[in-house]
Formats: sequence, structure tokens, C-alpha cells
Amino acid sequence: MFKKLLKFSACCVIALMIQTSKAQSDYQKIPVIIDADTANEVDDLFAIVRAVGEPKFNVLGITSAQFHTSPYASDSTVVESQRINERLMALMGSTDIPLPLGSNNALTAPNTPQDSEAARFIIEKAHQLKADQTLQLVILGSCTNVVSAILLDETIIPKIQVNYLGFWHDPQENTYNKKEFNSGNDTIAVNVLLNHPTLNLRVMTATTSLHLVFKKTTVDMQLKGKGDMPEYLVNRWETYNRWWTKKDPEKTAWIMWDVAIIEALIHPEWTTLETFKTPKENTQRDIKIYTKIDVDNMEHDFWRHLNKLMN
Repeated sequence: MFKKLLKFSACCVIALMIQTSKAQSDYQKIPVIIDADTANEVDDLFAIVRAVGEPKFNVLGITSAQFHTSPYASDSTVVESQRINERLMALMGSTDIPLPLGSNNALTAPNTPQDSEAARFIIEKAHQLKADQTLQLVILGSCTNVVSAILLDETIIPKIQVNYLGFWHDPQENTYNKKEFNSGNDTIAVNVLLNHPTLNLRVMTATTSLHLVFKKTTVDMQLKGKGDMPEYLVNRWETYNRWWTKKDPEKTAWIMWDVAIIEALIHPEWTTLETFKTPKENTQRDIKIYTKIDVDNMEHDFWRHLNKLMN
């Protein structure tokens, strides 16, 4: 009987040590929530795959975002994004990552949030962090969910860093063009991000991220015949029809806008991050904007990560 108790106690101690070690390991990682309009295009899927399993990240969740301005938009774009998030995580064997549903509608006023499971999840996770931790919110599409979380509970502001992929920017003149797809899907929310006086805002502009381009020949070589998840990425590339351009009808290349912001968070040494004043029509304050990225290193790093996932 004593031996059984001793064995049981030893097992409990080992389990506790493993749990404690994992908790310490997760604490040392960057806490991340990815907010993605995954059904809108192709690059969201590649960005999510790059983030999941990254040793530097503790991916707390992936929230789904709406994209109502697309000519392909249905009346439930957020559900479409949600379905792809769920499918992708199943293929990656990462069903333990929470996938809260976001809002299907953009903001209607700067002080009126679109309440959702995603917004509440962001608030919950922000408050669960230790005092010396910062929650990295990575927005790959419309910023409805993140801004709604801020409007629902502004006490999360000191606990978060917003990483936003959107609008066009001229660094030399410091001029902005908000007529960009992500920004156009919730213009009110974009201005809330820019106007908030104390929000830590870091922007990967379309101007900078457009330089990260993957070729289909490379995608085929790296992914075809490598399993269900890789084939899912290839199929998404081949079956999604680009509506915004008539160039490259064979889809021999694709801009990986969203991969750029993920890689920038993992490898800041491959970026140039500068301080700029917000647009003239917004509250005048300083924000951070990526003006240069090392596209070669970012692409090589992406494929290194994918090869580890597939092996």
C-alpha cells in the first residue's frame, strides 16, 4: 500500500513539474491573438500557419473578422472566416487554440462597439496577463473586433499592443491613404485606433508589405504532395479568384501582406520601424510604422517554419 502511495505521489509531483514548466515556458513567450478575415483572400491562411507553432509565440486565440466590402461578400463573411479558421486548425492538429467568433458588422459610430465573442475574448485575455506582459493583437483584416474590445473596456489599453495591417503611407511626406481594403472594411474603427491618445499602435502598411511576394512555383515545390494542410494552402491559392486586378491571370505570384506583419513581430531585426505623426484629420500623436522589411529573410524563414511543421 505504501509503495502504491509513493508511486502515486511521485506521479503527481512529476505532473506538477511538467505543468509548472509549461506555464513558465508560456510566460516567457509573446502572448498573441490573431484577428483575421481569413475567408477574404489567400495570405491570411499563410500568416496563420506561420504563427501557429512559432516557438516565440504563445498563440492565445485566433478570432474571425468580417470583410463586407468585398465583391464576393455574403451576408455572413465573419462566419466564412470562422469556418476556415476551424478547418485550418483541424488540419494542423491545433484544435486546442480558441477560435472566438467576431462581429459580422462594422462599427456604426466611434463610441458604439460591435459586441462579440471575439471582443470579449480579447478583454478576458488582456486582463489575465501578468503585470509585466503585453498582449500582442495582430489585425490581418478589419479592426472591428479589436476596437470593439477597447470600447467595451478601455482598461485593457495599458495591457495591449495593436499591430495593424492597413492603409497606404508615404514615409517621405508622411501622407496617408485610407482607401485600402482592410481600412475600408471599418473606416470608423481605423480612426478610433488612430485617435486614441494612449493606445500603442504599430502599423504594417500596405505600402511596405506589398514587397513580400511568393511565387507559385515555390509554393508548389514546397507544399504539393506534402499532406492535408499544405495541400489546403495550395488549393486556396488555385481556387481563389482575385477581383482587384487583371494582372497575372495565371496567379503565378501572390503578395503575402499578412505574412509580413507576423514575420515582423517574430523578427523585428528584419524591419525598419519609424515614428510618425498620425494623419492631419486625426488626433495628432505618435504612432509606429514599418517602412522597410527584409523580404528575402522573411520568405526563407516562412519556408523553414513550414518544413518543421510538415516533418
